[in-house]
This record gives sequence, structure tokens and C-alpha cells, in this order.
Amino acid sequence: MNLINLTNHPYSLWSEEQKECAEKGFGKVVDYPFPNVEPMKSEKDISFLADNIFEDVINKFGKSIAVHIMGEFTLCFALIKRFQKEGIICVASCTERNVTINNKGEKITRFEFKKFRQYE
Repeated sequence: MNLINLTNHPYSLWSEEQKECAEKGFGKVVDYPFPNVEPMKSEKDISFLADNIFEDVINKFGKSIAVHIMGEFTLCFALIKRFQKEGIICVASCTERNVTINNKGEKITRFEFKKFRQYE
């Protein structure tokens, strides 16, 4: 099984902990970049885009996959429905958010990976 990384966070930039968790739970990780979604897109546009991405993923990787999906919420929702209808597991990465303020008053946010959680 492959884990399709349908996000804007390439596998090569993941922490060692996230890589190990993904490989142990799902096998090989394959990047599939999440598209930029313009705010003015209609629901019909999102549905069309979801159909195209879904078909492309299935044509390239088959159905023996899991999908790590994070991105614009309405497109994620549309894609997750399509994948789940085919029995494909969809997961989100769960992180701990750590915020500090530096001496210039700038907020610095770091996310520490903890686990993958299945969309249900």
C-alpha cells in the first residue's frame, strides 16, 4: 500500500517521526501536491476539481492506497467523500502547536507531529 500525500507539505520536509509513522502504518509515501484553491471558486468548481483529482489519483496509484489529505477545507471534504466511497482510508496529520513570542514581539509557531488520525 502507498500513502498518497495530498498536501502542500512534501514528504522530504517531514520530521523523522512523521516519516517513520507513515512508513510503519502505510508503506511508501508518494507526494501529490494539493492545488491552490481560489476563494471565488463556486461549489460546482470545487466538485469538478475534486472529480479530476480523484480520477487522477486512482488512475496513477489504484485503490490500494491511503490518502493523507490536508488543505482547503471544502476541497478536502469533497475529496474525502469520494475516496471513502471507494473504501479508501483518509488521514490527517495531528500536531501539537507551540507558540512563542520573540524579543521583537513576533509570534513564532512550530508544529510538532504526534500521529495520523483517520477521517470518519
